[in-house]
Amino acid sequence: MKNILTLNKIAACGTDLFDKAAYTVGDAVENPTGILVRSAAMHEMELPESVLAIARAGAGTNNIPVDKYGEAGVVVFNTPGANANAVKELVLCGLFLASRKVTDGIAWAQSLKDEGDMVGKLVEKGKSQFVGPEILGKKLGVIGLGAIGGMVANAADALGMDVYGYDPYMSVQAAWGLNPSIHQVSDMAEIFKTCDYITLHVPCLDSTKGMINAETMATMKDGVRILNFARGELVNNTDMIAALESGKVARYVVDFPKADILGVANVVPLPHLGASTPESEDNCAVMAAKELIDYIENGNIVNSVNYPNVAGPRCSPCRVCVLHKNEPGLIAKISAVMSEDKINVESMLNRSRKELAYSVLDVDSVVSEAVLADVAAVEGVIRVRCIV
Repeated sequence: MKNILTLNKIAACGTDLFDKAAYTVGDAVENPTGILVRSAAMHEMELPESVLAIARAGAGTNNIPVDKYGEAGVVVFNTPGANANAVKELVLCGLFLASRKVTDGIAWAQSLKDEGDMVGKLVEKGKSQFVGPEILGKKLGVIGLGAIGGMVANAADALGMDVYGYDPYMSVQAAWGLNPSIHQVSDMAEIFKTCDYITLHVPCLDSTKGMINAETMATMKDGVRILNFARGELVNNTDMIAALESGKVARYVVDFPKADILGVANVVPLPHLGASTPESEDNCAVMAAKELIDYIENGNIVNSVNYPNVAGPRCSPCRVCVLHKNEPGLIAKISAVMSEDKINVESMLNRSRKELAYSVLDVDSVVSEAVLADVAAVEGVIRVRCIV
């Protein structure tokens, strides 16, 4: 029996995918084989040695020490695209909130409750303070054209915006999915100087943290409207507040509010609602569960954030899975050990990702613990296991 630990509430449509005869799923299981998590912070968590993999039911993995777990031979998965439509829809809402002072108008209208028969006249008199532009024909810059950014770009294009997209790492598949009328630019600076609206859809990395700051905002059009449904750390809040006060930025819609930006005029803070739909939670739960099951039962890695994707059908009675360093000659050493132990390798898959690599060897007979120990003893091997 294998145990799956849930650190957050995971939709039943995902947890029900685990065969009850083979798995126990719950928030109090011991010695888990895998972990399902949404937003729970894992950086200070003491991870049991039994854990083979962690699946994050969502795209971002900032709550997980990805590199640390990779060095320990723990595969971390995410669920790219599972919540893309939910976020896309909220970004479209954000475009309108950035343009029309809807939230301010709602709050003001609510304040008129005790005005009785005067409400109608007061509304007509006061509505001019909430005037805002239409998005039709305006230029929208989409920074990051992955699962979410691509959908946002296409939807905004359909709404009549003039869309510019920037993504130096865009996949061929993502490029094919973009409407042909979208302008793909090779320099983010072109978006900064050209666009009336800018929306961020990139991960938070050392290279992207604080990418919206005083220097970059200075190159933007006066009155630019910025949307951040990716990660709060992409924007320097101190610089953003100054830009809002000067009028350089007309409106800032952010799904990651922090204390310093709350209460600032022309900030529209949302309480991290991007993926908060039942459909999104279901999609993420199902994808995360399938990733764990496929890795535990077949050794396949799909959508990992710390190891390379390696997946293929099993073609022998036994599959040996080796997580190891990406070092020259290491695969040859592993193969040599298998050969010395009289193990015939029928097929092998191997991929690397930066400093880490993964090899899957389908062999013609069940491998003993002694053979696994020999493979584990090879310098550079992080973890090895056998699936029968």
